[in-house]
Amino acid sequence: MAEGAELIRCALDADIPVESIYVSPDGADDRGVLEVCRRAEAGGVRVFPLAAGVLERVADTVTPQPVLAVLPMLEEPAAGSEPWSARDGALVVVLVDVRDPGNAGTVLRAADASGSALVVYAGDSVDPYNPKTVRSSAGSLFHVPLAVRPDPRALATELSSNGFRTLATVVRDGEDYAGLDWIVPTAVFLGNESSGLHPELSAALSGSLAIPMAGRAESLNVGVACAVICFEAFRQRRGGSAAPRSIADGGTDRIDYLRHGS
Repeated sequence: MAEGAELIRCALDADIPVESIYVSPDGADDRGVLEVCRRAEAGGVRVFPLAAGVLERVADTVTPQPVLAVLPMLEEPAAGSEPWSARDGALVVVLVDVRDPGNAGTVLRAADASGSALVVYAGDSVDPYNPKTVRSSAGSLFHVPLAVRPDPRALATELSSNGFRTLATVVRDGEDYAGLDWIVPTAVFLGNESSGLHPELSAALSGSLAIPMAGRAESLNVGVACAVICFEAFRQRRGGSAAPRSIADGGTDRIDYLRHGS
């Protein structure tokens, strides 16, 4: 389900085949709601007016928006298609056992905004069609290619065989994310919010990366970490180069670089 006129507009703009739309009485005079309903009806979508209180019983939010659409599950990109292709600059984001739907939606949004090739929900990650994930994606669910894979180890093997460098995200003792060459086709594996990636999975990947932090925070949440990494890759695709230092020595040189430049 997609709740709200803006999210439904994103679905229509992306040519997602909306199955039906339901409108509460509060939406009858809402210009945004009326616009998406007109667009949907012009495309043959059925629009159903609802009595007061009905939408509140169906939606999962306490105060739902006055319009809701039912959508099909999205078609996953086929094996060998462009999102799975290890072309220069390609970045695949893999979520492993990420259970927070808000974080999962933020990852989709960051991957979309930075031009990432593909997002994969692996292991016991939250359902990408969880209503909170859909809302948190702010429409990016309809823009970035998405796949679901039950076995992250098998996925790592598949990506490696396809020519991707596979990297684990870790809190410490990884290579500085900004010191890596992101023109190399890469799949980044991000783990569970509390426990990270399983050591056996990390060991099966080709390397690891970390984000240096100057403050006292123990770590970044999955959504923020993903955004930092994705936009460094985007910066390099736009013509920037990798930073000249690594955090392998503890990170002091890297922090100095961030403060004063090269």
